[in-house]
Amino acid sequence: MNNWFQFDRRILQQINFLLILQLIPIFVISSYLVNEINHHLFNKQMVYYAISATVFFVAFLIPWRKFEWLIPISYWINLVLLLSVELFGKSILGARRWIEIPGVGVTLQPSEFIKITVLLMLGYIISKNPPPKDGYDWRMFWKLSFYILLPFVLIAKEPDLGTGLVLLLTGYGVLFIVGIKARIWLILLLILGLSAPTLYTYGLKPYQKQRIANFLGEPSYHVQQSMIAIGSGGIDGQKQEEATQTQLKFLPVSSTDFIFAYLGERLGFQGMMVTIGLYIALILHLMFIAMHNEKDYYVRVFSSGIAFLFFIYMTVNILMTIGLAPVVGLPLPMFSHGGTSFIIFSVLFGILENLLAFRFYFMYNSDSKLSMMPK
Repeated sequence: MNNWFQFDRRILQQINFLLILQLIPIFVISSYLVNEINHHLFNKQMVYYAISATVFFVAFLIPWRKFEWLIPISYWINLVLLLSVELFGKSILGARRWIEIPGVGVTLQPSEFIKITVLLMLGYIISKNPPPKDGYDWRMFWKLSFYILLPFVLIAKEPDLGTGLVLLLTGYGVLFIVGIKARIWLILLLILGLSAPTLYTYGLKPYQKQRIANFLGEPSYHVQQSMIAIGSGGIDGQKQEEATQTQLKFLPVSSTDFIFAYLGERLGFQGMMVTIGLYIALILHLMFIAMHNEKDYYVRVFSSGIAFLFFIYMTVNILMTIGLAPVVGLPLPMFSHGGTSFIIFSVLFGILENLLAFRFYFMYNSDSKLSMMPK
């Protein structure tokens, strides 16, 4: 009994509770705003929180290190689901991104879950083949790139270029943190710069080019209303009944893609800066964890991967609402109303907390005794 108590106490000491605490003020501000926009949506958001808490604990309890052989299987299963979208996926608003589960009427978007399996797969491969001091060479770079580029191509064909680019940038951001030889990045940047005109001409669909044209020209209606909402908030924000852009429905999708605009209208410049500060503190904490666990490549990959996801989603969403980026439909992470984003990030945080908690306690033998991983 005393041994189990000591085991539990030591496991709890490895959990990073600060990460969880950092998310709470983001949830509070988000719920406050969503409740003002629509009380029914607030009730749904509470359900999403409950589901997200459940999947967080499930993800935390799975012994990822012990059953790491399941990681490649889960990756390829997710790829099969992405392929099945191409074959018999459900089309909504001209995009084929969802699979409908027969008999229950529930749709599944495999491109969201691939973020989890790609990070797991990168951690799996890198932990088996740690990088040398000067970083990976071309051979390992292309091997790791294969597991990033394959799902990117499948997602971009749906078409869902926004999600595909998030995956691409996150994957290569992780490789940058883990270590790739500098000359490889320089060569790739040169090739990308020279091929940019060709990629724009032949790689983008007409509606994607139109979004870029709208961004470079006159802002779209959505962006115009968003900037009006932010501008009307001033420094301190408007009272709820005076936040006319949202209350009178001038601001579209105010609870999802453009919730940052309502944040600016209600809480003003101060509220926006506080929220951005919360995100920056969280991202820096995640990067600190990645750098502090230099030899634990599972933790390093997952922590930096979540940091890049938060940074990309936050940056694109905020720039989109103020007219400095094309409208691509990326939510403000764990802030915009919607269940999928909360659930995916909850799984990611659950896996990360498991990897942190079992950094030294992860190998169980048949008689339930514990083996310690050397530091």
